[in-house]
Amino acid sequence: MASVRHRSLASPLALAWAALVVYASLFPFSGWRWPPGHGVLPLLLLPWPPWLDVFDLWANFLGYLPLGALLLIALRRSGVAPLGALVLAVLSPAALSYGAEVTQAFLPSRHPSAKDWASNSAGALAGALLGAALHALGLIDRWHALRERWFVRRSAGALALLALWPVGLLFPAPLPLGLGQVGERLREALVDGLEGVPWADGARTMLLDVPVSRHLWPPLEGLASALGLLAPCLLAYTVVAPGWRRVALAGGALALALGAMTLSTVLNFGPQHALTWLMPVTLPALGAATVLAVLLAPVGPRLAAAFGLVALTGLVMIVAQAPSDPYFAESLQAWEQGRFAHFHGLAQWIGWLWPYAAMGWLIARLAARA
Repeated sequence: MASVRHRSLASPLALAWAALVVYASLFPFSGWRWPPGHGVLPLLLLPWPPWLDVFDLWANFLGYLPLGALLLIALRRSGVAPLGALVLAVLSPAALSYGAEVTQAFLPSRHPSAKDWASNSAGALAGALLGAALHALGLIDRWHALRERWFVRRSAGALALLALWPVGLLFPAPLPLGLGQVGERLREALVDGLEGVPWADGARTMLLDVPVSRHLWPPLEGLASALGLLAPCLLAYTVVAPGWRRVALAGGALALALGAMTLSTVLNFGPQHALTWLMPVTLPALGAATVLAVLLAPVGPRLAAAFGLVALTGLVMIVAQAPSDPYFAESLQAWEQGRFAHFHGLAQWIGWLWPYAAMGWLIARLAARA
């Protein structure tokens, strides 16, 4: 009898994870050139470096372990036979890693390595075996049954966004829970791209003269934090029926926000500074957002989606005005130049793009229902 196919949350998560590991493998994407003195065939033969970096080995192994597990689960839930799913869940990440390592030869700041490819492939194998074990033990079916009780149909996109939200909080933000600040980076990229273009002198001058805010009104800081917590709650409400489950999810969102922001600060500045991210207005704002999320628990899915769009729009508008304070600047330096460079692509892009991806999903949800 043919296997039953199910929509799986693992599928969008696997695609997102694959994109992130490719980004992390090729960052910083600058200085592209043909490797001096190399023909085509030598590029395809990855060297085995003589040095041993234990941290890099474990980072490569752990980076591909979730990808192997997610692919195995997604393939099994799609009806692929166990052996075929295992082979594809190992070979696909191995091929992805090989392509990324070969591409690194074109970047002067990166070094292709057969050792890295072996670590990535081993991580994918371990992840695929873990996913197969979870499936064989029936834990994936139990998760699917739990998901059927808690969430409505066609909820995979929202659940993937909710799973990625705390990861985005790990990237240092200018305000607590202030995801989505891409405006300044886009402005800098446009200024650099228009340099030396004669017909664009006026536009470049306008971009250079954009006023930079030096201070944000404290109530706006609190409002940004409140909207940053309320937005994922409303996103969850679109795929959860009204009732006590929504209240539980709002409490879980608050716990995740507190934990992720504290962990981000600990990673950057050490345990002694774990709570320095808390501004005077932050805790009252988060408390107010939690109360409002509980009060909105009875609303219908369409109204929740509409409120979610309003919350996300307000969030990105406030965050766009937030100045880069010393904490934020120091955090960025630690992430982009220091020991957290390996996780740069994972958290940075989620932190930048999560609000816009959530807005897109909510708009598509409303259009589909219409």
